[in-house]
Amino acid sequence: MQTVNTYKDLAKAIACDSNKIEITGDITKGTVRIVTSGAVSWAIAIGAIGIAYAAIAMIPASGGTSTAISAIAAPAAVASIGVSATTAAIAIATGAGSLAVIKKLRGYRVESHSDGKAILVKK
Repeated sequence: MQTVNTYKDLAKAIACDSNKIEITGDITKGTVRIVTSGAVSWAIAIGAIGIAYAAIAMIPASGGTSTAISAIAAPAAVASIGVSATTAAIAIATGAGSLAVIKKLRGYRVESHSDGKAILVKK
């Protein structure tokens, strides 16, 4: 079992196909929300998260003007899956350098969740 407490470490654990991941700290709530969100909510959110992620990735090239795009796109994700999950998804994608990792995260299930700690197990 791999233990993580940052979005970047979580992204690495998912990318490495860890079978069991223990999540601790502030990243727990948003991550659990991503995993447990329904298919329809997730379908709406992933498009908006993709736009926000692309806008964040363009910040160095655009001199910061792409932040306006993420401000427009992210509310759709927030409405679908919530603030903590949207923030987590964008942070995980940014840490991994790809949206593929948050899509892989949906391939896990929450085995347990209590006291600011969650255990994810690959489905």
